[in-house]
Amino acid sequence: MRHPLPRPSRPVLTDAALWAGLTAVTGYGFLETDSASLVPDLLLPSAVLAVAVPLSRRRPGAAVLLAGGLCALGLADPVTPAGPQVLSLAVLSFLLGARVAAARGPLLVLAACLALAVAVCAVLRVQPVWWFYALTVLPAALLPPWLAGRHWRGRRELVREGWRLAVGLEERQHLVAERARLTERTDIAADMHDSLGHVLSLVALRAGALELSPDLTARDRADLAELRGTVADAVEQLRETVAVLHEPRASPGGDDTSVPETVEELLGRAVASGVPVRWERRGPVPALSPLVERGIHRVVREALTNAVKHAPGAPVRVEIVHEADRTRVGVVNGAPPPGAAAGAGPEGGRRGLTGLRERVSVLGGSLRTEPYRGGFRVGAVLPHRPPGRRAPAALPDPGAAPESARRLAEARRTARRRSALALVAPLAAAAFFVPAAGYLARQLTTGVLPPHRYDRLEPGRTRAELAPLLPARPFPYPPDHVRAAPAPAGARCEAYRSGPDLLHQVDFYRLCWSGGVLVSRDTIRADPR
Repeated sequence: MRHPLPRPSRPVLTDAALWAGLTAVTGYGFLETDSASLVPDLLLPSAVLAVAVPLSRRRPGAAVLLAGGLCALGLADPVTPAGPQVLSLAVLSFLLGARVAAARGPLLVLAACLALAVAVCAVLRVQPVWWFYALTVLPAALLPPWLAGRHWRGRRELVREGWRLAVGLEERQHLVAERARLTERTDIAADMHDSLGHVLSLVALRAGALELSPDLTARDRADLAELRGTVADAVEQLRETVAVLHEPRASPGGDDTSVPETVEELLGRAVASGVPVRWERRGPVPALSPLVERGIHRVVREALTNAVKHAPGAPVRVEIVHEADRTRVGVVNGAPPPGAAAGAGPEGGRRGLTGLRERVSVLGGSLRTEPYRGGFRVGAVLPHRPPGRRAPAALPDPGAAPESARRLAEARRTARRRSALALVAPLAAAAFFVPAAGYLARQLTTGVLPPHRYDRLEPGRTRAELAPLLPARPFPYPPDHVRAAPAPAGARCEAYRSGPDLLHQVDFYRLCWSGGVLVSRDTIRADPR
């Protein structure tokens, strides 16, 4: 009993190495963050990656969703929005593009990851910097790596298709060579049966006629009888060889269109060998194609050969009638005379008649064979215009493009479509994300009050006096703890960021106004804890 071979361990080692690398990055981010928690910031991401990395081989879309969930979960962190998980998301997005040929499903997965992050931002009402992260960093970690993976997959498929094409062409060359060899064997079989079999039958007939000569001695008759038997055995061996070599053809393309002799010459040679032949041709002889002339010649020769072998000494009548669009050929032999030594029964001649029927059918004609008045009759009808030739199935149309060129063109079209997608998708994403990110960055940077200006703001002064020191507008998205800070009664407070840093939290300055006069100013720490 054969046991299946064990599956290779290389994918397992590759997944383990990838998981170890991504976990190391997660651990580095954990160590670099002072307020990070062990379970949500290290153990949970490591466990999720341990599931997502091997899952990316069978379900790469689900693996990307798991990494996207980690990034969305990190948005709840007030310190850093899951920065180390961005690399994991980019790697799994690359694997998604490299392992999935379709584009619709992966794009839906990427859109779902982005929608999940935006939904978390909206539900948690995170700070604007986290919105900036969700609308710029996450799309950059999703789309470009996926496009890079698709490009890598397309290059691999192009190379693989080239090797597959080379192997296919090599196999086709072998098939063409094999077909040529079989065609040559078929030609040899046809020539041996039609030419050599006919000649050997005439030799056997001539030996049988000489055996009846009164001038021969008993020894001479015995030698001639042995010669006739040897020739008959040779004919049978020839038929067995033809049975091995013969292969029916689907088209007359491989037939020899030259006619080595006319029907008159064939019948004259038979008469010279002692065959009692009487023949007649009726109707005007049309201009026949070489194929039709060859077909008529072969019908007469095969029928005459069978008559000589199976009914030696019997009279043979050949009739050729030319009509307007077809020619009828009839060959009838009578019963052999009493005491004549016949050859092997009709079984031996079936292969010849089967091959003759195939040749006539290829020319668009029909063949009929049947016993007739103690003898045998062969009748054939051949059209003057045989059906058009068709190219062999193994040979392509000379006017058509080679299959290699068609397959290469298809591979190039696929590569161009993927390249176009790789160009259009980032442009479409940029048309949406770049304006949003620019607007958000503008909102974050316009409400900045530098510390040196803040120190010059004195309560009791009017807004008109302090206008040169104030930004054009206050910060529109102050955190909850800034908005919740107690304010003087009847005053309206405005918040300003103390610095333009977009990736880290900064302290806030709060200015409270009453009747256009600055009544108080406060510094609120970025981390309320």
